Amino acid sequence: MPAESMPEPVPLPEIMIFPSRLLSAATTEKLLNKLYTVKHVRQINIQGESLPEKITMGPGAGLDVDHSERRVIEVAGKKTELKVQVGRIFVEIDDIDHVEAALKDIEEICKEILPFGFDLEVGRYSKYRPTVSDYKKGVR
Repeated sequence: MPAESMPEPVPLPEIMIFPSRLLSAATTEKLLNKLYTVKHVRQINIQGESLPEKITMGPGAGLDVDHSERRVIEVAGKKTELKVQVGRIFVEIDDIDHVEAALKDIEEICKEILPFGFDLEVGRYSKYRPTVSDYKKGVR
């Protein structure tokens, strides 16, 4: 089994940032770039409302959606298309011993960039190993 497909033996902790409102593309770009400067951050996942490229149903099906927040942002030197309006951010920390220090740094960044308010929680919010359904579907 290749190393990248090996499941984590122990679930790594995640810090969930739950802003009080959906974030704009500019705020998302600024926040993600700051979060990647925090020590011991392994990966960051975002979740939010979809910004579709085309209307999928109804009388306008197939027409383009010209949403100003669906655009290319640059995060940690890589350009990526933002396809959601971000509502939650999950920051995975590389070891449970570093969670407190990372939480303190992330809280300072959030106070600076999210003046409208936010909540922080520590836990595990995404799956870290394949489920029975994944095996059944052939996804590993």
